Amino acid sequence: MSFLFGTSPSFDPEKDIPDLSGKVILVTGGNSGLGKESIKQLAKHNPTKIYMGARSVDKAREAILDIKKEVPSADISILEVDLASFSSIKTAADAFLSENDRLDILINNAGIFASPPGLTEDGYEIQFGTNYMGPALLTRLLLPILEKTARAPGSDVRIVNISSEIYRSAPKGGVLLKQVKEPLAEMGTLARYGQSKLANIYFTKSYAKRYPNIKSVALHPGLVRTNIGAGAKTGPIFRFFFNQFSRVASVDTPTGTLNQLWASTAKSAEVKSGAYYIPFFKEADRGGIMSDEGKAEELWQWTESELGGRGY
Repeated sequence: MSFLFGTSPSFDPEKDIPDLSGKVILVTGGNSGLGKESIKQLAKHNPTKIYMGARSVDKAREAILDIKKEVPSADISILEVDLASFSSIKTAADAFLSENDRLDILINNAGIFASPPGLTEDGYEIQFGTNYMGPALLTRLLLPILEKTARAPGSDVRIVNISSEIYRSAPKGGVLLKQVKEPLAEMGTLARYGQSKLANIYFTKSYAKRYPNIKSVALHPGLVRTNIGAGAKTGPIFRFFFNQFSRVASVDTPTGTLNQLWASTAKSAEVKSGAYYIPFFKEADRGGIMSDEGKAEELWQWTESELGGRGY
């Protein structure tokens, strides 16, 4: 597995996650895969409350019952949210803000992969809309409480964005802002996914630059055996080769979750704001398209205009 993950992990969630007493945490996509495992591991370290962001309340309830078999004391609340819907995100953010006076860790974990051409209900290419625009709006709406928490003595506020090495498959021009309101049927599904994941990296860098009191990190979890590939609505040939490759080259979910658990809870001095990390805990500072400050700024300004123009 060294060609995908490098050295063996040195972070043990059981002993290396510190006491999280007093902290409030939100994990999107929390009812399965990396999100569910993250919540389970974080819950073992006494946070005040964890919110499980999920599209399906029923699936979230099942996931919480499963987690409580191992962590009976876990205080987990469901936050119903569909990241492909701005109205759902606004409702979820309002609900969270009405119940809390702090937010210490936001893990933007939820996403879709290898979806066929389509648009979100707000008119964005489906993968870009769900993987980038949704988390961008949620983070924007929660920014006041993140900033408030960051001003408290001894605070350590973090935004962790799940990206992917597939950002390398993005179009040569980077994020094609003039076309992200089109289905982009002529573009391969991996290129569309890569575009959304490149946007997550730019988003992280822009937040780190503008909000230095909040640690913003992007990361690639690795190729992990979760259900994200099973949900790919692509042709049978793609699914066959993806599943075969995953079978021999991927790691289990607990191992795949290590990068985001580390980024969320490791000592602050060890985690660099604005950085993009690959397994395990290694900053990937490659230059090229991922480090293009001009492209990152262009996306930031475009996103501010888009969300502001819609009343957010």
